[in-house]
Amino acid sequence: MSDFPMLKTGAVMQYPGERARLFSTEIVQFVDGNEQRYRNYPGALLRWTVRLENLDEEELGQIEAFYAQEQGEFGTFSFTDPWDETEYPECQFENEEILAEFLEFHDGRTDLRIRQVR
Repeated sequence: MSDFPMLKTGAVMQYPGERARLFSTEIVQFVDGNEQRYRNYPGALLRWTVRLENLDEEELGQIEAFYAQEQGEFGTFSFTDPWDETEYPECQFENEEILAEFLEFHDGRTDLRIRQVR
């Protein structure tokens, strides 16, 4: 399994990044109005929003190549959470496509959404 690429600074994301905990509950409503609720997975999953700016051509190229290698949302990879430095071995992109811009020297940017899967 591959690892999400690091920037030249050794970081995986820049400020302001976001991290959220996801819960998934199904609700079945019966004809009499009663409800039954159950979880789709046993605990919270994490989602990160990775905003990257001021990247050089090499860094932006690495991100684009990694996205292509993982076949977008299809592949799984490990991602190290920058908040607690825990490595999560099964993560996927949520982006249907990568929107990467390279405006000028050292001004490449992209936004990625990554989620933990089980």
